Amino acid sequence: MNLLKRPFRYVFLNATMALIFINIAALFLIQMMPRSSLYLGLSFAGLKCHYFWQPLTYLFVHGGWRHILFNMIALFFFGIPFEKAVGTKEFLLFYFVCGILDGLMCMAIYWFFGMNVLLIGASGAIYAVLFAYAVVFPRNVIYIWGIIPVQAPILVLVYAVIEFLSQFTGRGGISHVAHLSGLLLAWLYFVIRMGVHPLKVWRDNL
Repeated sequence: MNLLKRPFRYVFLNATMALIFINIAALFLIQMMPRSSLYLGLSFAGLKCHYFWQPLTYLFVHGGWRHILFNMIALFFFGIPFEKAVGTKEFLLFYFVCGILDGLMCMAIYWFFGMNVLLIGASGAIYAVLFAYAVVFPRNVIYIWGIIPVQAPILVLVYAVIEFLSQFTGRGGISHVAHLSGLLLAWLYFVIRMGVHPLKVWRDNL
């Protein structure tokens, strides 16, 4: 059997909640020691200094309570159902593969355009989880602001368009590249690792 597609034995340990608690604990650490974000966030300078943990640790660094709030709410509502569907091991592999590669992809893009940034936050991985939710539960309806019903795949497509346009028109401080990369990496994960083609799933369920 292809190692890339070898399934894990199913087990559910609710790692999603553990990730949420770790992110909150990390925010308290950053607030007590603000300079630690320079060591834990992802940057060219850090990688040049051999801070090779940064592609992992940047996922747990957030710029404040508003930044972490939306990420953790999304992780809670979309991560737990996805983890229950595929199991904790698959979920964690998905989350960290997409999150780590998202950071490295963003660094490569920023380097190409001559931009020096400090990348922080789990947004790329969260967008990947949202994408995964829409593939696993393509018929589920999500209520925007608790009012507007939107089928999960349509929500993903709308977010993709918004992020693409925001990359050229949005304000600074938000890495729309990371969000788009998270969606792309989730797509590739489903195709390569799980043998699932998201467009076919959505076409059959919309």
